[in-house]
Amino acid sequence: MKPVYIINGFLESGKTEFITFTLDQPYFQIKGKTLILLCEEGEVEYAPELLKRSNAVLELIEEEADFVPAKLLELEKKHKPERIILEYNGMWNFKEMKLPWHWQVEQQITTIDASTFSMYFSNMKSLLAEMLRNSEMILFNRCDGIEDLNVYKRNVKAINPQAEIVFEDSNGEIDEIFEEDLPFDLNADPIELDDMGYGIWYIDSLDHLERYVGKRIRFSAMIMKPEGYPADHFVPGRMAMTCCAEDMAFLGYVCEYQDAASLKEQEWIQVTARVEKEYWADYGGEGPVLHADSVKKIKAPKEKVISFV
Repeated sequence: MKPVYIINGFLESGKTEFITFTLDQPYFQIKGKTLILLCEEGEVEYAPELLKRSNAVLELIEEEADFVPAKLLELEKKHKPERIILEYNGMWNFKEMKLPWHWQVEQQITTIDASTFSMYFSNMKSLLAEMLRNSEMILFNRCDGIEDLNVYKRNVKAINPQAEIVFEDSNGEIDEIFEEDLPFDLNADPIELDDMGYGIWYIDSLDHLERYVGKRIRFSAMIMKPEGYPADHFVPGRMAMTCCAEDMAFLGYVCEYQDAASLKEQEWIQVTARVEKEYWADYGGEGPVLHADSVKKIKAPKEKVISFV
């Protein structure tokens, strides 16, 4: 299999700078040739000296119609690389990208210019979401003076909860702490979560579970009872629109409740529960596990779907 590293993002989002930095790092000085497939030309160019010392070659693919397996195989045969770095054009439909059968994506990284993120998120959300959905790391650069980084993070986490998100300004990586921006009182007992609060709590707990361990939360939720769960467990959660109406996901964590057997799928409840960090097989390790001390049946809310936008 031929390893492929995909770096995507819109024009001038910092893709070339990221690849250039990577090529020059000691950990990337490995045997064999690297083929860089450049799918759009920005202001930053690859220095010939860098390509020479990193044993890399550059090929430009200007038209989306030319980005087909036959053309990619032709370039592979020409250069015989050990690995391929793909600097993909952010305006091309990522969902339609086709690679040769033996090209295996090892890592996908999306770069974002924080100063233009709001514009792209508002006007090209579906296109952006396709880039973000399978990225292991999402790098926001040029964050100087940006005050909405917490909002940006929630927007991205709603699309890809598992991604590592990095913010950088001119001084390097930003050590983000957004506790003061949470729309609920962390010292309340229980912490009351409205519709927006639930979505923010869910996303925040993915990265900062320590803020909630041992505390009680209260929220309205729909019941899901996955097949194979113990009789005293269920999942309370909310449907969330992460990108558009066609792109929704159920956001919820497993909950232990002694009378869970009496609950029905898709019923609406108000649940008060203690948050703990415990092993759960579906998580593949430790994660948030709720322990309910109160479950009350309620009417379905007027707005059943919450939004992150």
